[in-house]
Amino acid sequence: MTVDLVLRGARIADDAELVDIAVADGVITAIGPRFPERGASEIDCAGRVVIPGLIESHLHLDKALLDAEKANPDGTLAGAISVTAELKRGFTVAAIRDRARRVLDMAIANGTTVIRAHPDVDPIVGLRGVTALLDLQAEYRERLDLQIVAFPQEGILRAPGTLELLRESLCAGADVLGGCSYNEATVEDCRRHVDLVFELAAEFDVPLDIHADFADDGSDPRYAMADYIAEVTERTGRCGRVTLGHMTSLSGRAPAERARTIEHLAAAGISVVPLPATDMHLGGRGDATNVRRGIAPIRELWEAGVTTAYSSNNIRNAFTPYGNADLLDIGLFLAQTSHLSGPEDLGRVLGMATTEAARNIGIADSYGIRVGAAADLVVLSTGRVADALIDRPDRNYVLKGGRVTARTSRMQELVSSPSGA
Repeated sequence: MTVDLVLRGARIADDAELVDIAVADGVITAIGPRFPERGASEIDCAGRVVIPGLIESHLHLDKALLDAEKANPDGTLAGAISVTAELKRGFTVAAIRDRARRVLDMAIANGTTVIRAHPDVDPIVGLRGVTALLDLQAEYRERLDLQIVAFPQEGILRAPGTLELLRESLCAGADVLGGCSYNEATVEDCRRHVDLVFELAAEFDVPLDIHADFADDGSDPRYAMADYIAEVTERTGRCGRVTLGHMTSLSGRAPAERARTIEHLAAAGISVVPLPATDMHLGGRGDATNVRRGIAPIRELWEAGVTTAYSSNNIRNAFTPYGNADLLDIGLFLAQTSHLSGPEDLGRVLGMATTEAARNIGIADSYGIRVGAAADLVVLSTGRVADALIDRPDRNYVLKGGRVTARTSRMQELVSSPSGA
């Protein structure tokens, strides 16, 4: 077999020797010490860490970089939705493409090889976001994989016509159906919203990715839908095909009640995706003291066996006014704000942007550093996997299907005897 590429001297585990990784036709064909054959091209990793390509499992590309146009006046979720609804009226397919393209390029440079994006679908913006991302899905297919989620940000019952637009989005090629269960007027309407998206997902046989329980606590029952979603998941036989984003109100519920809900999520095979940059920024706005962190309870989700990923969510808009589409940066922030530390915890956080995220979005069978997996790889400028977050390493090489899509090199020199010039 002709070997297209060999990565020499790669660190893929801290408790094992360095390995060579051989790639042919975009797939990893061999992993082991001192691979004997030469490749058509080679990368000398020189003991640097190699990880699978990073996965943004929840990103709003259509609303990226809007903060320069209008900021969120009060920093709340309601304010962000209101500002963005106003700006959406002026969206064009071309403008969405241009802003999204800038974020895609950031993400690739930072080691991302797969993105699940959530464009809004509603009577305000129609299918413009879906159309723009379908264009980019084709444009970027050799640099990253783009899954498209048809997302009803404005609700379904409170925004008549949205259900029909969601159906049109799936017919047009959207890969996943979204939901926003809390953005309805009553608890009954929230449950009806859940029922409707489950029915439509079954009709098109697509996964579901629902924004849920995004509040400081569960005192408003619209933000305590997780158990109902788990019930519907089990009743409809969609276990393993449902993801819930945010889930911040879990942390504000009593420990025993929270534990029961988390066990229910685990039993239903539901994945959870905390979005720490947004969740911390928008949460706790009414707290005068002991401001709440507003992040789902990561360790409890881990211990219950819930597939748990994390993602950037938004880049520089009313929901999240910062960010560079850098998942290692978001992972470090998650660790710092969730009492996670030490090699084991930090390794699990890294897994939330790699192997766990792959399970969440349904690509685990073709993902990872193993023979037969797609050669989506990142060479980091650090020598220990355990330091992949805390070293803030450069992404020296980013590979998609065995081809280099981005390179970063940096020179840093400490001058021991300044000349004073």
